[in-house]
Amino acid sequence: MVNVSIIGGSGYAGGELVRLLLDHPFVTIQQVTSERNAGKFVRSVHPNLRKRSDMKFSSLADVKPVDVLFSALPHGIAMGQMPELRQKAPIVVDLSADFRLRDAADYPKWYGHDHVAPALLGSFVYGIPELHREEIRAADLISSAGCMAATSILGLYPLFQAKVVDVSRPVVVEAKTGSSGSGGAPGLGSHHPERSGAMRSFKPTGHRHSAEVIQELTVNGLAPEVAFSATAIEAVRGILATSHVFLNDPLPEKEIWAIYRAAYKDEPFMRLVKEASGVHRYPEPKLLSGSNWCDVGFERDPNSNRIVVMAALDNLMKGAAGGAVQAFNIRCGFPETTALEFTGLHPI
Repeated sequence: MVNVSIIGGSGYAGGELVRLLLDHPFVTIQQVTSERNAGKFVRSVHPNLRKRSDMKFSSLADVKPVDVLFSALPHGIAMGQMPELRQKAPIVVDLSADFRLRDAADYPKWYGHDHVAPALLGSFVYGIPELHREEIRAADLISSAGCMAATSILGLYPLFQAKVVDVSRPVVVEAKTGSSGSGGAPGLGSHHPERSGAMRSFKPTGHRHSAEVIQELTVNGLAPEVAFSATAIEAVRGILATSHVFLNDPLPEKEIWAIYRAAYKDEPFMRLVKEASGVHRYPEPKLLSGSNWCDVGFERDPNSNRIVVMAALDNLMKGAAGGAVQAFNIRCGFPETTALEFTGLHPI
């Protein structure tokens, strides 16, 4: 058995980590921390865990050494805590944005602050298994991807790896996201009277996840220009990223299919969704709630070299806790799908 603890377990991603790891046959959860909830039952914050766990929240100062630490601390906090966390466990999986980018100079640009531990950036492996599985197998420090970044990257990566994208033209990404992506802390943007019925553009330019998309889609030193926009919609979970790219050559649709099949045919959590008819002929995040699937589809523009790529996932699962557990399984040598086999619900 692998002993794990979860740091910052009172948020939505932390709660999903607890839920998943409670059902992991090779894991024992030793502690779950929350500074403001220390001493309270975990189920008092995550009521879906009633009769599943009698654990109480601990303080970070009381965390004992374990085999693996999952850190779900807020952005900007983990980088200052990482030296202490590394003393508690030989393997750390960090769900924050603090170690996703390899270049320290990107943090002032995209996050508005300097990185306080820049020497550690090169030690973290970016935690999308479909891109970095072999590196994850040997990694002691893993940084989970941003949810909108993961959706966009997984949709576009096969085309960039096949070097069929015209990188002289910008990649346009429009990501629609549910309210849980804002976290559990109340705010005006997630307040029900303000959010209900909304389709609100909240970051039409300069979204921080752009940096991850640029980083991971850079091939042979050629970094794409990414024009990223984010829109809040009336949903709790889910992301739909609709991306527009132009091809170098007018490839027929069957060749585009071949590129995606070659990239994802052996991936346990990637599905190609492109039906000839029906309401669900393209990826739909609603169908993925609670699951670790990422669905990808595309449409070839018959009037140009444009490809419209659609990718969908549950931001708290494949975009956060599920992706972290998937990377953990790879690192520890467990079957990659362990504790992640829930298929989602329909209808919901």
